[in-house]
Amino acid sequence: MRGVLTVSTVNVNGLRAAVKKGFVEWLATTKADVVACQEVRAEAAQLPAHVVEPEGWFAAHAPSVVKGRNGVSLYSRIEPDEVRVGFGEPEFEDSGRYLEMHLPGVVVASLYLPSGDVGTERQDEKERFMAAFLPYLGELRAKSAAAGREVVVVGDWNIAYDTVDLKNWKGNHKNSGFLPEERAWLGRVYEEAGYADVQRRLHDGPGPYTWWSYRGQAFDNDSGWRIDCQLATPALADAVQSVVVERAATYAERWSDHAPVTATYDVPFPR
Repeated sequence: MRGVLTVSTVNVNGLRAAVKKGFVEWLATTKADVVACQEVRAEAAQLPAHVVEPEGWFAAHAPSVVKGRNGVSLYSRIEPDEVRVGFGEPEFEDSGRYLEMHLPGVVVASLYLPSGDVGTERQDEKERFMAAFLPYLGELRAKSAAAGREVVVVGDWNIAYDTVDLKNWKGNHKNSGFLPEERAWLGRVYEEAGYADVQRRLHDGPGPYTWWSYRGQAFDNDSGWRIDCQLATPALADAVQSVVVERAATYAERWSDHAPVTATYDVPFPR
């Protein structure tokens, strides 16, 4: 039986903590065919077996060589043809920031782009990552097209592209995540590498936001950022049916400071 493709992405803000707060229950009820996680911050040996390889899922994990940092994962309901860790840049191969699954008709990638901090080495790292990652996105699109696959790169991009993508945009022009040069880089992902923000195919904004600080009343006031996105090749983006930000009903019900972003595409996918 063949059906539509549903992909969900979420920054779990530490998978061990998320497991205790509700991640397992969410995974058991999601309708997604593929789930991408970022900021896992754990190796397989530190996680319960039912999280490392849940029943009914094929799982791949890319932890960081620096313990307790970064980490990305992918869960798929069908077995991937290939799994790839990293994108060929030596500095970031073991950083736990990028992971691909090659599935029938589609490559799904989980991305955790560095967050940065203006005036620090963290911002320099973010800039190096972006410089190396942009050409790879173009290569990935071309190679996947030759193999008959579309591409969707999902995850925490750590950049709000426009003023509709964060509540307090006026106060963040000089902060990492909304710097002019970061936004210009994301524009190049759209224009040069040829990817599309699937959520903006359906919703003009403002929001819906995907991350809210734990500090103050950010969640209750919906003072957030839209930094968790699904960027797809044009044909796949054109096939998007729905995009839902699974915002918790209350602050107490959150199991991460991010919300899952779930998109459904009207393309054939094995069941």
